[in-house]
Amino acid sequence: MKDLSYFDKLSFIKRVELRGQRGDNYNGAFITKIDGRGYGIIASNGGGWEHVSVSNGHHIPSWKVMSTVKDLFFEEWETVMQLHPAKQDYVNDHNNCLHLWRPLNERIPLPPKIFV
Repeated sequence: MKDLSYFDKLSFIKRVELRGQRGDNYNGAFITKIDGRGYGIIASNGGGWEHVSVSNGHHIPSWKVMSTVKDLFFEEWETVMQLHPAKQDYVNDHNNCLHLWRPLNERIPLPPKIFV
């Protein structure tokens, strides 16, 4: 994940407090507009994972939105994933929220490029 202090210099994304905390270089809450729609974004790291959640109060973020967020928060050489866990492990605290994940201690396996 990129150093989040990078966003302090940009005008189109704003760091906001979450539960009275401003965050640090690798954890924080942000608001931004992508294609004219507002999104709340929470970035965090811990427990061996980097994580970014993207939400909107009215609709589920599109693939294009998630790709834009991936490019904003992660380096271009980093692979991240969206997960569909087993039904028994599924948690839904926000109907219009999607997540990007990257493990810190292992590489995400990828299929051959010709399959993608």
